[in-house]
Amino acid sequence: MQSCESSGDSADDPLSRGLRRRGQPRVVVIGAGLAGLAAAKALLEQGFTDVTVLEASSCIGGRVQSVKLGHATFELGATWIHGSHGNPIYHLAEANGLLEETTDGERSVGRISLYSKNGVACYLTNCGRRIPKDVVEEFSDLYNEVYNLTQEFFRHGKPVNAESQNSVGVFTREEVRNRIRDDPEDPEATKRLKLAMIQQYLKVESCESGSHSMDEVSLSAFGEWTEIPGAHHIIPSGFMRVVELLAEGIPAHVIQLGKPVRCVHWDQASARPRGPEIEPRGEGDHNHDAGEGGQGGEQPRGDGRGEDKQWPVLVECEDCEVIPADHVIVTVSLGVLKRQYTSFFRPGLPAEKVAAIHRLGIGTTDKIFLEFEEPFWGPECNSLQFVWEDEAESRTLTYLPELWYRKICGFDVLYPPERYGHVLSGWICGEEALVMEKCDDEAVAEICTEMLRQFTGNPNIPKPRRILRSAWGSNPYFRGSYSYTQVGSSGADVEKLAKPLPYTESSKTAQGNSSKQQPGHLLSSKCSEQSLDPNRGSIKPMQVLFSGEATHRKYYSTTHGALLSGQREAARLIEMYRDLFQQGT
Repeated sequence: MQSCESSGDSADDPLSRGLRRRGQPRVVVIGAGLAGLAAAKALLEQGFTDVTVLEASSCIGGRVQSVKLGHATFELGATWIHGSHGNPIYHLAEANGLLEETTDGERSVGRISLYSKNGVACYLTNCGRRIPKDVVEEFSDLYNEVYNLTQEFFRHGKPVNAESQNSVGVFTREEVRNRIRDDPEDPEATKRLKLAMIQQYLKVESCESGSHSMDEVSLSAFGEWTEIPGAHHIIPSGFMRVVELLAEGIPAHVIQLGKPVRCVHWDQASARPRGPEIEPRGEGDHNHDAGEGGQGGEQPRGDGRGEDKQWPVLVECEDCEVIPADHVIVTVSLGVLKRQYTSFFRPGLPAEKVAAIHRLGIGTTDKIFLEFEEPFWGPECNSLQFVWEDEAESRTLTYLPELWYRKICGFDVLYPPERYGHVLSGWICGEEALVMEKCDDEAVAEICTEMLRQFTGNPNIPKPRRILRSAWGSNPYFRGSYSYTQVGSSGADVEKLAKPLPYTESSKTAQGNSSKQQPGHLLSSKCSEQSLDPNRGSIKPMQVLFSGEATHRKYYSTTHGALLSGQREAARLIEMYRDLFQQGT
């Protein structure tokens, strides 16, 4: 696995010499999340100095959002380092002392959305009764057996039958349901409870997968997502510390905050006759007024090429500034691509990349933090899980808008209380999360309190003293939490999404469907070799590169997937210029 740390090459290697003698390529990175920062850091460490990061929001971090309230830090976005063995996020955090205060209970090897492995999960029904521990354990064992079966379709090439509709949710629901009904030992009342628990477990699974429902997750592709071995870790000081560590080596003038991009105009050499009526601002001027975080003073000015240079890419910002570039690394979320791909790229994206954007899925998973004066749960309880008894025969996880609260799968207890106080973290996903985002804090707090009273059977639970919640679905810069392989998609779509533009002949052949590509945007094998030289006037390679968690085939939906994808795209450019300069020596 790649490491976040760069080994660094000698100042006399072909790349370093070439960057000094033959000029700096200009690279614009769109987005200052983990992928964008990792890409910028890798380029800067290898001697690329004309790098600009454009961030639409007022802060770096992307889908990492740590909020400090009092002495505690709450994560509205990324929370866990998923796995430790070879995980670059883990190694970065561990090497910088970020895990020194992580308690043993926070090193969970079980369900990834628990804040502590200590204690027990309390499964409660809407009738105010607690499901016996032995029933929970029996159901959990059964569910996990079936879950393991869902991994085999991809990993062992097991054929998917028509009844499953190639859906993780449909397959799991029916398989678990049939096994429960066929058990001769359970009384009917116990079977009804276990049948109702299916929906609760699938709600948890949907939150962890980032989908509206597990019915939408591809069964044949589900097993390709790879879990890194080792425990899941929480960073007590906040996941934002990882972001800050990545940003430490990036000069302040490189990152421009509050700088949303309207459109990436690529392939300008080919599109010149029909190109946009826009003119780039002066050579290197975009670095002088760097906005928030800018240091002013003398900044990297690129390679000194004259204004007659034919830039292959022009980045048009919402404030009407146009920034010319040799290469652009796009790190925006899949949700933003789904919403804006038709207007965000000129010329439009190739047909198969558009198809991949459509086929892949991204959903919304939100958290609802409730802070109480005193705990009403026992010290042994690490979570309160909500089971609706009337959902024993349900085959859907979609609710009417006014019943959005039924999608809340439960509340986890934040641990340890000495750090967080008495706080519960609720989980909700899908369309119902979007409805929740439209409600005000008072309404959400009221509904959550009523649910807690109903499921615990305790009518005296007070309203929380404070509420904090995320809103990833309605945020225009994200439009969702993280990606998944939707029914009808596969890892091949992730590869297509990640493929740089314009396509070379070899990449076209590898991806197939070449007849669907837009004319004029494929490099022939003859001009592919010539185009390595950015100064020869032919179609420039790697004008638009794509990174972000949705572009990592094995680690999509994770922070380490995002970081590695940024390093991957930086490596493409580093290797291209190293090869180019090697040929020129």
